Amino acid sequence: MRAMETTINPRHHRLPATGPRRDRGPQGHPVIARIARWIGVVHPQPQPRTPHLRDIVAIRQRLLATIEDCVHSVPALRLRRQIEQARSPQELWLLRNDAFQLIAQRHSQHVAAARIDALRQLFEDWLDPKQLARIR
Repeated sequence: MRAMETTINPRHHRLPATGPRRDRGPQGHPVIARIARWIGVVHPQPQPRTPHLRDIVAIRQRLLATIEDCVHSVPALRLRRQIEQARSPQELWLLRNDAFQLIAQRHSQHVAAARIDALRQLFEDWLDPKQLARIR
């Protein structure tokens, strides 16, 4: 008796695709990203510094100084309290819009933009540069 020969067609035995294939690059998979950083293909993003209390106090003082002549209303007193209670440069940066509104109501948008833009240098070490846009 002759042994039965079987041929396997590889097309019939492939696993079905689970979804569209995406070329994720070295950043898409954690192990590949780690290897890519190790061999120098991808440079890791610098970790932001941890602010000390003196850094936060310095930013607070400058932000409070920008609204110093606008503190005679309830919204101004509320903003002052929020500035004093902020615990990070990010929280203080988010309060700049409220400061802008307050200054613009008291003076003008031009004065407000100039004062808020003058604060940008205080936040350069603490925020992503993309967030440090000037007010126009």
